[in-house]
Amino acid sequence: MFPLSNPSSSPESQIKKPKTPLDVRRKDSFRSPKAFLAAHYPSINQPRLCLFLSIFFIQILLLLALRSIPRSFHHRLHHFPAPVNAHHHLTPTLTTTTASISASTVKEETTCEFGEIFVYDLPSALNHELVNNCDELNPWSSSCAALSNDGFGPVASGISSVVPENLAAAWYWTDQFVTEVLFHNRILNHKCRTKDPNNATAFYIPFYVGLAVGKFLWLKNSSAKERDFHCEMMLKWVQDQPYFTRNDAWDHFLTMGRISWDFRRSKDEDWGSSCIHKLGMRNVTRLLIERNPWDYFDVGVPYPTGFHPRSDKDVVEWQDFVRNRKRKSLFCFAGAKRSKIKDDFRGLLWNHCRNESDSCRVVDCAGSKCSNGTSIILETFLDSVFCLQPRGDSFTRRSIFDCMIAGSIPVLFWKRTAYDQYEWFLPAEPESYSVFIDRNEVKNGTASIRKVLERYSEDEIRRMRERVIEYIPKFLYARPDEGLETIKDAFDAAIDGVLRRFKEQEQPGYRW
Repeated sequence: MFPLSNPSSSPESQIKKPKTPLDVRRKDSFRSPKAFLAAHYPSINQPRLCLFLSIFFIQILLLLALRSIPRSFHHRLHHFPAPVNAHHHLTPTLTTTTASISASTVKEETTCEFGEIFVYDLPSALNHELVNNCDELNPWSSSCAALSNDGFGPVASGISSVVPENLAAAWYWTDQFVTEVLFHNRILNHKCRTKDPNNATAFYIPFYVGLAVGKFLWLKNSSAKERDFHCEMMLKWVQDQPYFTRNDAWDHFLTMGRISWDFRRSKDEDWGSSCIHKLGMRNVTRLLIERNPWDYFDVGVPYPTGFHPRSDKDVVEWQDFVRNRKRKSLFCFAGAKRSKIKDDFRGLLWNHCRNESDSCRVVDCAGSKCSNGTSIILETFLDSVFCLQPRGDSFTRRSIFDCMIAGSIPVLFWKRTAYDQYEWFLPAEPESYSVFIDRNEVKNGTASIRKVLERYSEDEIRRMRERVIEYIPKFLYARPDEGLETIKDAFDAAIDGVLRRFKEQEQPGYRW
């Protein structure tokens, strides 16, 4: 289900990777291993022995240095093993799960061990007034329907023929750019929210920056000043708060409801806002539907889909439904050609799927055929074992989450479409839930998508699908403001990740 608003299409800036947060400087206990030995053991003057002992001491020093490096850095470097390519069919080693809900998605009845969150009360012009003036947010049409029902959008009508009837009320035509509203509503009711900033270890800035800049992105005559106006207003306000400067904003975070590149303008005449480059934003953690993989402070969170469960029961019932679904097609592709783009890869996939019509189902999304208000994409994913997921107008696309919500296994062609984006929400082993095919091999004809997918046995497919189904809770944004009873959804996973990150940042030598 595609958004009401038009997706962004922006040039990618060249972002330098931030310096490492680690401080590996060490005071040397010995000026020279050889001099130390000569002074204390005069008989040891043989060159080979001295060389051996010197190397031994150097290894000891390296071992001590490596042990002092924060463990989190190791995790950040190793979240994404090499995915499967067209020539290497890897059998997933995942064992079949017997329950839908994994330990990582179940809430624990504990205190807020990683700290509490204080939510700023920003001027209403930075959030609520933007929603109230929803008729002015889109240059083509009103955004009021998209922002209705606390940001979930209109209740999905006519969907009961596709999903279980008792779950139809949990489906909405949700826009992909509403995470700012969804996160704000949920965090106000979070169990670890504190109203005393002195008790807080994390500070949330409920600024609807994506809504604020959205209406200017497509206006040719919009100025850089207009696109930066609300961001500058927010920074001026928050920089006057004593808690913002206390830790140089390392303990602050916000949701930015569009892709990172919409906020990384380098020159006035370029695309988007320059909000991320503004003074004061450098150390603020940012939750985005697409991150810059080389910016530590960017964190990718799932695109909102149409399913917003009301209870744990809704989640488990949906998992059972997609698990037992009889799938008629081996693979599918939902999208539109980009005829104006040279070597359009989506067009290539579209044609490939048409030519393999006995095993592939294609949905032509030209024009508004796949806009919110139709269930054709959901039905296609439910009926397909695999779903082809090229990059969208940017490196990511909402469709990958629509695909996995339906229990279909994603087939990726760019690592940045998922593997380098959503590390808090996806399994660490890409081959356990997805297939990666080198797009260049598809382009030059050395790889057949159908043949690659046909190599997977029924048992391998079952295990991969089960892995996708196990992680479905982390792709969802639950309907109740307080969240689900015991299951953690995407919001819970994001907040847990932020609080853990802020706890890690308290380690000596972490911040730079």
